[in-house]
Amino acid sequence: MSLFPLITKGMEFLQHLARSLQKARTVDLPEDAASAVYVLLPMIIANQHRSVAELLANSSFDINYKFGRVQRNLLHIAANCGSYECLALLLKKGAEVNHQDVSGCTALHLSARNGRKKCLTKLLECKADVNMRNNEGLTMIHWLAVNGRTEILNDVLLYVKDVDVEDSQGQTALHVSSQNGHKSTVICLLDNGAEINKTNHFGATPLHFACNHGQRDTAQILLARGAKFLLDHKGESALDKAVQEGYSESCEMLLQFMPKLLENLLQMVQRETYREDNLYKVLEFLCKHNEARSLQILAGLGDMATHVGHKLLSVSSSVNVQVKSLIRCVTILCNLYKAMCPPENGSSMAATRSRTSFSKKYEFVFKPLELLWSSLEEWLVILHTEIKKGIERKEDSGKRLSDLSEGSDRSSYHSVGSRLSQSSTEHGEDGDNSFENAGKPPTEPEFHVSKLDTKVYSGDNVSQEQRRLASEVTKRLSMELEKFQVDLQEHEQDVITAIAPRICAVIQVYYTCCECQAQQYMTSPRFIEFVCRHDQVLKFLVARNPTVIFDHFHFLLECPELMSRFMHIIKSQPFEARREWFYSNLHKRRGGDDSMIHAALSEMDVLQVRRDNLFMSSCEEILRKDPEKLKSTIAVKFSGEEGMGQGVVKEWFDVLSREILNPDYALFTQSSDGSTFQPNSNSSVNPDHLNYFQFAGKSMGLALYHRHLLSVYFTRSFYKHILGIPVNYKDVNSIDPEYAKNLQWILDHSIDELGLGLTFSVETDVFGDVQEVDLKPGGRAIPVTDANKKEYVQLVTELKMTRAIQPQIDSFLRGFHEFIPQSLVQMFDEYELELMLSGLPEIDVDDWKANTVYNGCDEESNVVKWFWEEVATFTQHENALLLQFVTGSSRVPHGGFANLLGGGGPQKFTISVTNYTPQLLPTASTCINFLKLPEYPTREELGNRLRVAFECGSQGYGMA
Repeated sequence: MSLFPLITKGMEFLQHLARSLQKARTVDLPEDAASAVYVLLPMIIANQHRSVAELLANSSFDINYKFGRVQRNLLHIAANCGSYECLALLLKKGAEVNHQDVSGCTALHLSARNGRKKCLTKLLECKADVNMRNNEGLTMIHWLAVNGRTEILNDVLLYVKDVDVEDSQGQTALHVSSQNGHKSTVICLLDNGAEINKTNHFGATPLHFACNHGQRDTAQILLARGAKFLLDHKGESALDKAVQEGYSESCEMLLQFMPKLLENLLQMVQRETYREDNLYKVLEFLCKHNEARSLQILAGLGDMATHVGHKLLSVSSSVNVQVKSLIRCVTILCNLYKAMCPPENGSSMAATRSRTSFSKKYEFVFKPLELLWSSLEEWLVILHTEIKKGIERKEDSGKRLSDLSEGSDRSSYHSVGSRLSQSSTEHGEDGDNSFENAGKPPTEPEFHVSKLDTKVYSGDNVSQEQRRLASEVTKRLSMELEKFQVDLQEHEQDVITAIAPRICAVIQVYYTCCECQAQQYMTSPRFIEFVCRHDQVLKFLVARNPTVIFDHFHFLLECPELMSRFMHIIKSQPFEARREWFYSNLHKRRGGDDSMIHAALSEMDVLQVRRDNLFMSSCEEILRKDPEKLKSTIAVKFSGEEGMGQGVVKEWFDVLSREILNPDYALFTQSSDGSTFQPNSNSSVNPDHLNYFQFAGKSMGLALYHRHLLSVYFTRSFYKHILGIPVNYKDVNSIDPEYAKNLQWILDHSIDELGLGLTFSVETDVFGDVQEVDLKPGGRAIPVTDANKKEYVQLVTELKMTRAIQPQIDSFLRGFHEFIPQSLVQMFDEYELELMLSGLPEIDVDDWKANTVYNGCDEESNVVKWFWEEVATFTQHENALLLQFVTGSSRVPHGGFANLLGGGGPQKFTISVTNYTPQLLPTASTCINFLKLPEYPTREELGNRLRVAFECGSQGYGMA
């Protein structure tokens, strides 16, 4: 056998090995195309054209082989990476120049997108199709225009027959270059014949695209070259696009080219489709950059608000649309006015001169609105008259409130007047509570239409059209009300329903305008006079339609002088409605952007606390943080632990609230009921106690702000202190039940002949030092008698419940009010505040039942069995009310019902069955946790009567 073939094969192997080692790569492509392409791929990317040429020279590799998820070939890769030599080689080898990948892109598209000029030129020389589109319809010049490849575009336009070639949405290269702000590209396309007003399939021109993306410079080029203000298929112009996105500079440029667009811009204020914040941003920019235009804008908004307001007071208009339009218009007007007003800083005299000069220059913008205020006054006067007539007609016909059917759907003026008068009496306001006085004018000076000061309506800035409209509205008032004169009782609900939201919305914007022009930090005297003048009519409207308070009377939260007039009506509204109003206005005070709540924080903003020293580390962190930042969002991290997020925040609040009650800090003491706490009058044993109380107030205010519940319950008296509600002698029961009984005793009995020797002074023990304290000046010399014992009881209550802990209360409130304004929290009572801070207590019905004793009955009695069956169906909230009704507290002591306390110590929950009388309610004695259940014949009646009892009497004291 010849050895020659073996020797030859060996030599070839050695030569192949030497070449491979010398070139540090393989020298032959694998026969498998899928493997071969990945050998070539890195060489193509690196533009190693000689190596690629060598590998392809002796290979049968298909140069158009498609690979990967997007099915590209090597020509795509070379064009994408700008590997010109490799690209030329592949073309020479027969690469398909117009091959498309999965997305429809060719090598020409990729080189155009990435600005590979040499590759693009070579492809064009090789007859690449310039009009070929990808799956989105984009051609080569679209890609060049998208990325602003102007230099390349100039060269390749020679190959392009139609510069306005469209993509799948009808967009040309001019559209996309205008959108992306490529000025030189826009000019190049226009110079080469691009149609400047070409519309896409949605009717949008290049000018629309430029303004929709805030490309002021490209929009300016288009306008200078003759672009028209066309509307797209939605009826929107380029100005609409710029305003919708808040591009102020683009809007300014458009107005420079066409000043008449200002009218269109102002009309946008009335449309809800435009975001108010973006619209305001544009208008503010325009006002601050051009004084003459600012006068035009403010004057236009004033006229518009007047027109919309008059339309609103026309009962025939759409109330929802007009209310929103009016409020938006006036809000933007007043915000712009304040933005243009010089701030009150620097020299007081200079600031005053500056503001005076500003006021004189801009005061005319509110003149047209005086016509609207005139119509509002006339409406209220007419309503006052009609209310009075309605009451008089009822009296003339002998129609008394008691004659009305109990289930009537319509209330009467009579009944509303009664409620208003009764509420006023209950809340300490002067006035007769008889039905006859319900429709009488308020005690303030009467307002007459004939006395209106017409001087303010005669200025040159009030147009004839506005005067005519105001006159027509005034005439229409009587005409519209005459429709209901035939039978006022039948239609009065319709009148009030139609009028109340309209009038209250105008009152809202009236306040906004008055407040805008008033001195800072001061309620407008004019508005206060207005409310006082129409006090009774406003209360009437609110009583008939209470939701207008939450919709339109936000000014009450900023005007303590007025809040007191409506507080009884506000507190009569459902708790959930008030809580929603509370949080809506609470978050609005920091800009109204609820999306910022729980926003992302930097590491510096995270509260870093230690579990082993939670109180002190939390105190240090809270006191040094900016309250406004904590309002924005809150994040907590325990040292040495990885966890963060709302779960950690919730845990921190829960643990911290219990730590604040730790007796080691001597801040709070447990009350006699064993489950609630109040400030410790001897907390001064800790030198930093007032700082700690401020920290406690901040922590609880912060928890309420972010809606986190706390594991702490305070005495009713402490909640009253937070709310600003005066304490009374019944609150003493929480800290000293026996003393509370003694106070009750002297109120219930004559003491003049008993020789008690009481004076208006008491003895107090301050760390073992007994001191006599006067309850009022010279009190130790003033005897307590039947005539003044009520004053004595109140003063001694205030001493024990308030004066003894006044510094602690003040420090706590100082911290609490940094997050929760007094004006907002005052709309709740002490029970509701507890619910918001701590939520509903968990009540274990089985534990309750196991620790109940019976008097005159047993567990087998029908009434007892029915009672527990009903309790089992109650919600946690209902069970809390029932427990409150019987024991005086909605909470269960630590350790459960076995530790329930009464006035004299431990006292089990007790049920007693009494004789039945129809409609008789259950009664209770809270001091001994004693429930008296009439022997109802059915479970249904028991459940019904029980609910009535605890829903109507759960907040009393003693016998219900």
